[in-house]
Order: sequence, then structure tokens, then C-alpha cells
Amino acid sequence: VCCITGAILLAVGVWGKFMIGPYISLIAENTTNAPYVLIGTGTVIIVFGLFGCFATCRGSPWMLKLYVMFLSLVFLSELVAGISGFVFRHEIKGTFLRTYTDAVLNYDAEDEKSLAVDNVQSSLRCCGVNNYTSWLGSVYYPANGFPLSCCSNSSDCSPQDLRNTTINHTKVYQQGCYELVTSFLETNMAIIAGVTFGIAFSQLIGMLLACCLSRIITANQYEMV
Repeated sequence: VCCITGAILLAVGVWGKFMIGPYISLIAENTTNAPYVLIGTGTVIIVFGLFGCFATCRGSPWMLKLYVMFLSLVFLSELVAGISGFVFRHEIKGTFLRTYTDAVLNYDAEDEKSLAVDNVQSSLRCCGVNNYTSWLGSVYYPANGFPLSCCSNSSDCSPQDLRNTTINHTKVYQQGCYELVTSFLETNMAIIAGVTFGIAFSQLIGMLLACCLSRIITANQYEMV
């Protein structure tokens, strides 16, 4: 059980790092190491899962009790994380609105936040916060117009077109990114919470089984004496 849940967390961490890294960096007001935390936690859980298997094979009650203590800590942590994520989902949306607006206004096409904005706009096919007009107040716009990531048709969208205030608005996506990202968060929050609680419940079963096994081994040792 522990190895499976650890593998799931490890997979989620790797997915978070390579697939939703831009979203995480824009939601967090400061640099976040959340994917690395998930990868590290998943790895540690797998190691302790192997420890639990070793304790079972050895028939060691104290090892099983140590394993149960670890599972208890992980269970409580996942429970708190799942509840917190669901309760504070609206605050996450508010934070994303602030950080994404700030990233657009201070866009320079080079720093981490700017690259994250480009990634989000090109992958979701959107432009700006609420719509493309969000870029009009950006420090980048007066000299460069819209960024290339806003182009709705890359084959018919040049830097010169994006600087031309007469036609540039016809070359970019009309929909803003905020609604798309927050809609994704709203749609998937229940699924994420369900998976978290499911993992926590499976670890609760593992705790009960380990406790029962420890008691059986201890009882057998007393009978042998």
C-alpha cells in the first residue's frame, strides 16, 4: 500500500514539475518547490514501504510499530493537505489573479515569470488576464506590442504585426487566460481532493493491517515462550 501511494505521489511530483510548472510558478507569489516536495515525499514513502515489507518478512513487532507511526504521520499530513486545498481554493484563484496580472504588467520575455506567461498563453491559446487588452498596460507593450505567445496564427503573425497598433489586436487570441486556468482548477479540485482522500484511506487500511500483524506476531511469541 505504502509503495503504491508513494509511487503515485512521485508520479504527481514529476508531472507537476514538467507539465504544470508554469501554472505553479504563477499561482505562487514566491518561488515554490512543491513538485520537489512531492517527489521527495513519494520517494521517502516508497522507502518506508519497503521497510514495512522487510518488517513483515522479519516478523518484527517493533519495526511494524515504527512503520505504523510513519504511516500515521503521512495520513494526517495528506488529510490536512486535502482539506486545506479544498477550503482555500478560492484564495488560490485570488492569488493567481494577482500574480498573473503582475507577471503580465512586468513582462520582459526573459525572466521565469515571463516565460511561464508565454507557456500558459501558447498552451491554453489565450492572451492576457481577462483578454488581450491586459497587455496595453504592460511595460513590454509600448516598444514591442503583444508577445509572440499571443499569436492566434503563428504563420500569419510577425513581430512587426504585433507592434502595429492598427492590426495587432486582430492577430492575437481574444480570450483571456484567467478564466481558463481558474476553470481548470475548479473542475479538477474535487478530483484532486478525492484522490488525496483515497490515498489517505488506503494508508489507513495499511496502518490497521500492520497493527493487526504486529499483535499476531507478539501473541505468537508469547505462546512460544
